[in-house]
Amino acid sequence: QVQLVEYGGGSVQAGGSLRLSCVASGFSARGSTYCMGWFRQAPGKEREGVASCDSDGRASYADSVKGRFTISKDNAKNTLYLQMNNLKPEDTAVYYCAADPGVAGCPYYFIGMDYWGKGTLVTISS
Repeated sequence: QVQLVEYGGGSVQAGGSLRLSCVASGFSARGSTYCMGWFRQAPGKEREGVASCDSDGRASYADSVKGRFTISKDNAKNTLYLQMNNLKPEDTAVYYCAADPGVAGCPYYFIGMDYWGKGTLVTISS
């Protein structure tokens, strides 16, 4: 059973930075094909894609975060990261990690991933 656990949420002021981590268990990223991504859901809004990457290292970002967020992975640690810089109040949301083992080539908006974490809250104050 694949499990995803997010870490790193918190409260910062606008212009600050946070790094989210997602530790995966139940599948090995090393040497396998997969897609993983970060999504977020703000109060009263639908869940939206933020960034994704696949086992070939291809990354995809929503326009709203390009140049500010960076997705990366450490296959040896089975961990996905999201470095978030120059945070804005509109980035406030619950951030979710998702994974789709066996799938390659997933754009950031591919919300149909098979496995999801429970989310971590990010709050940006102005």
